[in-house]
Amino acid sequence: MNISPPKLVEIDGLQVLTAINKTPAKGRVWLSRLTLVGDSQADLSVHGGEHQAVYCYPFEHYNYWQNRLNLSDLTYGTFGENLTISGLLEEDICIGDVLQIGNAANGPIVQVTMPRIPCFKFGHKIGYPDILDEFLRSGKSGFYLRVIQTGEIGAGDNLTVIEHDPEAINIRTTLGMQKLDEGDDILLNRALKVTSLAPLLKQIFEARLTENDNDL
Repeated sequence: MNISPPKLVEIDGLQVLTAINKTPAKGRVWLSRLTLVGDSQADLSVHGGEHQAVYCYPFEHYNYWQNRLNLSDLTYGTFGENLTISGLLEEDICIGDVLQIGNAANGPIVQVTMPRIPCFKFGHKIGYPDILDEFLRSGKSGFYLRVIQTGEIGAGDNLTVIEHDPEAINIRTTLGMQKLDEGDDILLNRALKVTSLAPLLKQIFEARLTENDNDL
C-alpha cells in the first residue's frame, strides 16, 4: 500500500507537480470514495476521480521490468501504484469485477474500472522518458478501481474477487481497444454493453465505432 501527496520535481529544467513518487504507508489507512488518506493526485484533469480512485499494479511484473531496464531492487510504489498486488493479472481481471479488500464483512469493496495509461512523469521517474509506448504495448498496465464501500486497508490484506460477469472483458483486451487500435466492432459493441463501463472508455469506444463506420 503506497501513498504520496503531490510534490514538485524537476523535469527537463522545469518544476513539475506530481504524486507519482509513492512510498509504502505505515499502519492501516482509510480508503475514501476518491482516494487513500495521505494520497492525492497532482493533475485532476487526467488523474483521480471516481473511476481512478485507486491504482493497482501486479508485483509479478516487477521482475520483468528489472530485467528489461537493468534496474535492481525496485521498491513498492515504483510504478505509481497505490496497491502492489499479487495473483490478479491483466489477462485475469475484468472491467466490472468487484473485489473485497481484507476479510472483514464491513471492509472496503472496490470495482475494476480501466487500465492505467501512464503520463510522461512516469518515464522520467524511472529514468526512461521514452518508455511510455513500450509500457503500453507490454500489456503490463495495472488497473484502476472505484470505491463502492469505504474502510481501512493495510499491507498484507487479501484482495478477493467476489463478483464477476462471465461476459466481461479483461484489462489487457480493454487496453488494446483503448490505446492500441485492437479489437473489431463486435468486441467494441460487446464492451459497450458492460453496465459498469467508465464514461471515458464508453466515449473512446463509441468514437472508434463511428470512425470505423466513416471508413466504410
